[in-house]
Amino acid sequence: MKIEEIIKSTKALSPSKKTVLNILYTQNIVSEKFAEVLKPYDLSSEQYNVLRILRGQNSKPTNMCAIQERMLAKTSNTTRLVDKLLLKDLVTREICAQNRRKMEITITQKGLDLLAELDPQVEQHEALFGQNLTQDELEQLNNLLEKFRTI
Repeated sequence: MKIEEIIKSTKALSPSKKTVLNILYTQNIVSEKFAEVLKPYDLSSEQYNVLRILRGQNSKPTNMCAIQERMLAKTSNTTRLVDKLLLKDLVTREICAQNRRKMEITITQKGLDLLAELDPQVEQHEALFGQNLTQDELEQLNNLLEKFRTI
C-alpha cells in the first residue's frame, strides 16, 4: 500500500517527504513486530540491544560509555536500561578496579541463555521483512538507506 493511501493524503507529496514518511512508517511497523517478539520475555528493544552489545564483548566487561556509543537509539538512558537488566539478573555491574568512578557491565549466563533462546525468533522476524525482496534488492535498499542518512 502506498504511503499516501496509508496517511490519507489529499495532496501530492514531494519525493523527499514521501521517503521520510515511508521510512518512519516502516520503522514503526518493524518496531511493533519486534516488540511482539520480546514481550513474552519482558524485554524492550533497547534492553535487547544492550544484551546484544554485551554478548559481543565475549565475557569482557564494558563500560556505560562504550555501550551508549553502540546503541541503535542514541537517546536511550543506558543507566536505566542496565538497572532494569540487573533486576532481571541478566547483567552484572561492578566498580572498575583502576577507576572507581567507572562501572563495568557484563552479561550473565542467564542473559546469554535468553539471547540464545531469542536468536531464532529474531532471525525469523528479520527474514519476514526481507521476504518480498531479492538479495540484490536488499543490498540496494541497505546502500540507499546508508546514503540517505549521510547528511
